Amino acid sequence: MTSIRISLTPRRLTGSRSVSPESGIPGAPSYPSPGRAWWAVALLLALYVLSFVDRQVINLMVAPIRAEFAIGDLGVSLLMGFAFAAFYTFFGIPIARLADSRSRRGIIAVGLAIWSAATGACGLARTYTTLLLARMGVGVGEAALSPAAYSLLADSFPPRRRGTAMGVYSMGSYLGSGLALLLGGYLIAFVGENRTHEVPIVGPMRSWRLVFLLVGIPGLLLVPLLATVVEPARGRSSGGIPFRETLRYFSENRAAFLTHNLGFALLAFSGYGSAAWLPTFLQRDHGMSAAESGIALGWIMATAGTLGIVFGGWLADRFAAGGRRDATMRVGLVASLVWIPSGVLYALVEDKSLALVLLVPTLFTSGMPWGAAAAAVQEMTPGPMRAQATAVYLFAINLIGLGIGPSAVAYLTQNVYRDDFAVRYSLVWVALAAHVAAAAFLCVGLRPFARARERSDAWIDLSAPR
Repeated sequence: MTSIRISLTPRRLTGSRSVSPESGIPGAPSYPSPGRAWWAVALLLALYVLSFVDRQVINLMVAPIRAEFAIGDLGVSLLMGFAFAAFYTFFGIPIARLADSRSRRGIIAVGLAIWSAATGACGLARTYTTLLLARMGVGVGEAALSPAAYSLLADSFPPRRRGTAMGVYSMGSYLGSGLALLLGGYLIAFVGENRTHEVPIVGPMRSWRLVFLLVGIPGLLLVPLLATVVEPARGRSSGGIPFRETLRYFSENRAAFLTHNLGFALLAFSGYGSAAWLPTFLQRDHGMSAAESGIALGWIMATAGTLGIVFGGWLADRFAAGGRRDATMRVGLVASLVWIPSGVLYALVEDKSLALVLLVPTLFTSGMPWGAAAAAVQEMTPGPMRAQATAVYLFAINLIGLGIGPSAVAYLTQNVYRDDFAVRYSLVWVALAAHVAAAAFLCVGLRPFARARERSDAWIDLSAPR
């Protein structure tokens, strides 16, 4: 007589042949329980918010950094963008390769510790060179977060919920950017804009240095919480695959990857370039203090930008429900065009209140593409390649967007207009050109993206155990 054994011990999510609770189909990927999956979203969102606070709080402190190190707008823009972005992008791909076969939560924990310590080190830098090196350290640490996080979240949710989950996580960019300005504004108001403080052990510190130290500490306290995140099964694979297989897949779908990455990179070029110089624009052209500009922009960015990301994720899910295979790409196309009216006018109006009002729809539409953009990468890429595909996507949007965007605005202001108060015109030309070009790339990419989705759905890992 054959006996039947029933185990009450939950299976660890490691294989590719388990039964999905969503579908009940053998061979379908397993997902963590909804509670555990959404806990991962919540914690990773908090870390994403913190990462943007740590990378962008510098945008509020252009004047004191220029004064202390005797540099111009271009010198500051290197600290804002290139020093961070070059190392963020350089380390992103090899770290993503690890994330496709190693513990994603472990990789995130190490990265969190590095970037938090490097942020605090920015406040201790005594020369421009050491400040530049500290900003590079922030980039190295943050390179570990999003490739591993996107891959982990993609394997934690079924496709019909993935767009919303990615949208919620992607809120961190605008929540973080808003909180960087908001928290930075309140901290500057609290510690004073041009004061010296006696800090235990460290000694005397200028206000801008103390702000870096204060925003760097919380990340170190959050590292242990990553042990509470479930490491889900990887989609259709039990581990990493040969790198040549990844390159072959990318080559076969190069039209989709190129148009997606370049289109969204141009939107990032506009977004990062604008975000870097918006506080300075309000200070120079509308007479606001650093604290006032940070608080005003922080509230707008944290609310309008975040709602824009959630709306973009919802819109992608609605397009998908209507049968569109290009739903996530289409959201980027729509957002790139509807941004234009308010995105041009806010910088040109003379009234400060009207400029702030126009920034609400501008930042709302700027936020719309980012949950959809990340979800699109996951949709057109098989599970075992997702962290690497995400790293390539992040390489493009950060090198082009964050690496070049702030410097493009600074270059026009410093070398073309040769007038600090012309930053408004630099903001308009950089962002408008980027949005028009992005719309063209995303429009061309709709059909290649839909074909890549079909190939991803049909992809089989021949190296997986049968």
